[in-house]
Amino acid sequence: MTIKQLSIFIENKGGTLIKVLDLLSKAGIQIIASTIADTKDYGIYRVLCNNPAQAYIILKDAGINVQLSDVIALSIDDQPGRAAEAIKEISAAGVSILYLYSFLWQGKGVLVFRADQSEKAKETIMLNKLTFLTEEDFKSL
Repeated sequence: MTIKQLSIFIENKGGTLIKVLDLLSKAGIQIIASTIADTKDYGIYRVLCNNPAQAYIILKDAGINVQLSDVIALSIDDQPGRAAEAIKEISAAGVSILYLYSFLWQGKGVLVFRADQSEKAKETIMLNKLTFLTEEDFKSL
C-alpha cells in the first residue's frame, strides 16, 4: 500500500543536483516524479523512481545523504476536482497531509503524499475504494 520514496539532501550550490542526476542516469534509474523543497542552505529532493533500493545504494555509496521513506500513491481519474475529493475523504477521517505532490501517469492523476497517521490513511483509502499504486506499477519503466 505504500511505495518507497528517496529523500535526497543536497546543498544549495551549483552542481549538486547534477551529480545526483548523473549518478542515477548512469545506473539506468528512471525518475518517475520528483520535487524539490528548499531552505537557505539545502534542498530536499524527493524522488520516485523505478528502482528505489538500487538508487539508494548508489547515492549512499557516493557519499550523498539520502533516506528511503514510505509514502502513499493514489491513482485518480484525471478530472477537475478529483484530487480535492480524494483529499477531502482522507481529511474527513482526521488524517493530516504532511506534504503532497502530483503528476500524470498513464492517463491518470497520481497523488503522492505522506500522512501524519499512515495506518488510518490507508484504512480510509480502502474504505473509500480509492486506488493505491505500488512499486510494482513503476518497475517496468
